[in-house]
Amino acid sequence: MKKIYIILPLFSAAFLLAQKKDSATLISEVRIDAYKKPTAFINSTKSVSVVSENLLNQNTPERMLESINQIAGARMEERSPGSYRISLRGSTLRSPFGVRNVKVYLDDFILSDASGNTYFNVISPELIDRIEIYKGPESGDYGAATGGTVLLKTKSSENLSANISVGSYGTFNQSIDFSKQMGKHFFEVFQNYYQTDSYREQSKVQRKQIFLKDNFQYSQKGLLKAMLMYSDLDYQTPGGLTLEQMNFNGKQARPGTATVPGAKEQNAGIRNKMILAGLSNEYRFNPNLSHFILVQGSYVDFENPFITNFENRFENNFALRTHFNYEKNWEKISLAYRLGFEGGMNDILIKNYDNNKGIEGNPQNFDKLKNTSGFYFLSQKMNFNEKLFTDISISLNSNSYDWERIFPRTENGKIHFKNQWLPNFGVTYLLGNGFSARGKIGKGNSAPTNEEIRSSTQEFNQNLNPEYGWNKEIGIRKQFGNFLFLEGSYFDFRMKDAIVRRQNEAGQEYFVNSGETAQKGFEILLESKSFNLKNDFFSQFKFRFSGSFYDFKFKNYQQNENDFSGNDLTGVPGTTINSLLNFTFFKKLNIDYSHFYTSKIPLNDANSVWSEPNLIGNIQFRFPVDFEKTRVNLYLQIQNLYNENYVLGFDTNAFGNRYYNPAAKRNFVLGMKVDF
Repeated sequence: MKKIYIILPLFSAAFLLAQKKDSATLISEVRIDAYKKPTAFINSTKSVSVVSENLLNQNTPERMLESINQIAGARMEERSPGSYRISLRGSTLRSPFGVRNVKVYLDDFILSDASGNTYFNVISPELIDRIEIYKGPESGDYGAATGGTVLLKTKSSENLSANISVGSYGTFNQSIDFSKQMGKHFFEVFQNYYQTDSYREQSKVQRKQIFLKDNFQYSQKGLLKAMLMYSDLDYQTPGGLTLEQMNFNGKQARPGTATVPGAKEQNAGIRNKMILAGLSNEYRFNPNLSHFILVQGSYVDFENPFITNFENRFENNFALRTHFNYEKNWEKISLAYRLGFEGGMNDILIKNYDNNKGIEGNPQNFDKLKNTSGFYFLSQKMNFNEKLFTDISISLNSNSYDWERIFPRTENGKIHFKNQWLPNFGVTYLLGNGFSARGKIGKGNSAPTNEEIRSSTQEFNQNLNPEYGWNKEIGIRKQFGNFLFLEGSYFDFRMKDAIVRRQNEAGQEYFVNSGETAQKGFEILLESKSFNLKNDFFSQFKFRFSGSFYDFKFKNYQQNENDFSGNDLTGVPGTTINSLLNFTFFKKLNIDYSHFYTSKIPLNDANSVWSEPNLIGNIQFRFPVDFEKTRVNLYLQIQNLYNENYVLGFDTNAFGNRYYNPAAKRNFVLGMKVDF
């Protein structure tokens, strides 16, 4: 039997949440923001899910995986600690790491760059107060993406807080958060430090983050927001293993071969320093007409010592978003219009050298890449007699890139993808109190990101085209009394020119268009309100169940002499079922008991290798201790409760069958949060 070591924390002064939302509220009673188009969840025409405070509590300090994976249709994967990707309805087909084909916003600001890549792992989960996840194309308001959109929200109420925790594998986490209304200003200051040695060799992680914001209500009509974020992320990458290597020793990093050195020998890893700053202004000219504008810029210093090379990237990003909003209400009809533009530029200098055991060697290739994208959008919302709700939008999207090789030879080129008109139409009808039916149809388009245009093969893939397709879906939402909510959705998404990842013998990735896919699925959510059991021993109970049931297939997919038409879509499980049970004992002790079931997953396009299904359990104990003006929240999290052997993120289509990135066995996090 393997020994399990728990590192006990030293007592430390801390500060934590002062104001809490009512976690007992049913999701049907929640209002979603939808990027400044607020509406009641039950009336929304969109395929949207809300990650509430109750779900965010499930996260370990370094990731949002546990809370996002409770959402039907959303899947967060961890290839190695610090290396995450988010899939909305199968969109990780093209993501070896990072977040692609999913647009991500942080409050008013845009985290995704002009090419569609997002450094999601620079964000500390403790900064986030709420998440809205929009599944499928939402091109009318959010531009070209076929996967979906994620809105991250920071604190909106006064707060003085800190957190300290320790855990298995040398894990240590510390954060401080302060937010307060001071006259016309609402300030927030957030700081986080996290480190771990992790479960595998060559997988240490260290993250430092500072976040500042100021919401300045300079008049009754105007609100100016400023934001500054700095993040310094350094994590090692152990690399994928074969099944035999994983079964022999799942803790090992990718070993070397006769021709290629191993991950530990080359000190493989990623060091990412990012600074993001922005200003936004919202001004209401009169009760009907308002205007919004934001400008932002970011700088990224990215190092990636890899097995075959040492890559340096220096990125400059600029983005602008602006729109006019007009609203008009009559006795039974209300209308809202929005006309706007969002655009961005992403300018990168990439330098590749030989990797001499983690040190830059001789130069290989120096390149420049500039990606420019933008979209004009027009949308209309209509509410008729509080019964019929419609959301109609259309956007004109453009994307182009310039590339230039400056060493060892000089050459350049420019690619301009065809402009795309992307319409979306959604309707919801309120059949009764707390009972709605909805339908939606929309077109999505997603151009290749910079990391796909110039992948780790260091060649410019000028033949790579955007993927696009139409999504159709229907759904119902039903609230039973004041205690139970049920949601079911069915969608059918047909994508053409799907972008798929490949890997060569050296472990370098490249991307191809794979023909067509047919992606059909059913998603369900059942959630209860918190039941007050009116006794001192077993005080309260709440439950949540969600599930995704998919039939995703390749269509007309020919790879050389192989015909993969009819095969299951690579990297996507057919079934995921998730549950969360919340218990309260003695009116104090809170227990969160969660499960994640994932069915088998095809690991290559040929469907010749499949993962094993798995069921992972987690449990968390939280106990508050109240003082005169302070609440100390003690908590213990046990991850992988049943000590399963499993993988949280596969390397699909990996050369040499190196698909497997083993996840940690049973592990612990012990911490303390204090509210003032």
